[in-house]
Amino acid sequence: MSDSADSSAGPRRQFRAVRLLTAAVFALAGLIFVTSFNTSKGTNIRTDASLLRLTDLIHERSQNNALLEQSTAAARGRVEALADRDDGSTRAEDARLAALRATAGLEALSGKGVTVTLNDAPPNATARIPNIPEPQPNDLVIHQQDLQAVVNALWQGGAQGIQVMDQRLISTSAVRCVGNTLILQGRVYSPPYKVSAVGDPAALRRALAASPALQNYQMYVAAYGLGWKVDEHRELKLPGYSGTVDLHHAKPADASSAPAAP
Repeated sequence: MSDSADSSAGPRRQFRAVRLLTAAVFALAGLIFVTSFNTSKGTNIRTDASLLRLTDLIHERSQNNALLEQSTAAARGRVEALADRDDGSTRAEDARLAALRATAGLEALSGKGVTVTLNDAPPNATARIPNIPEPQPNDLVIHQQDLQAVVNALWQGGAQGIQVMDQRLISTSAVRCVGNTLILQGRVYSPPYKVSAVGDPAALRRALAASPALQNYQMYVAAYGLGWKVDEHRELKLPGYSGTVDLHHAKPADASSAPAAP
């Protein structure tokens, strides 16, 4: 009798252990379910809807910034008209101020020039040249350095003024890309990207061709089909810069620490 009891005790203990393990698994599953529900707040956490909402927010803010820029430009025009009327300056001073405004990019500019258009390669692009590797995703999109190279080359070629997309560049403008979008002066743009410059078209073309960074870009144009187009214009009109010109991070140099003049 004792032998049979002992022989049956082992299976019973094993059965209880299985029951405890099963209960623990269900308890853990319930905890995960509750945590997932609290995290998602009843939404589908496997969807990309949140990313879409973020993209919509960025574009909405970009449109708002464009409207604010127009309002700012109109207000600045009224202020400048009042200042010109009541400042008591001489004609020579007014002419000098106008020249400085034009140099700073605050006035509209027109003349001969070129427009450079850069675009991503087709999404299904493959190698167009034998014995080169198939493209990686980064090989098929426009990068910040590509746009910067175009802008720098145009300045080097003697451009009198440059516009990226629909905005005039000034000395504090920064051409930045985040992912596959351009962020310029608070506004967001997608390719194709257009860079326009007023100046001697021949000199501007030579500067573009001489740029080492753009020579490297041309290799990707040939290899994978990145977009590149240069158009000449007999009459190209650039708007004046209409955004704020206030500096937020600059500070005057300490005169006491400056080296003495010889």
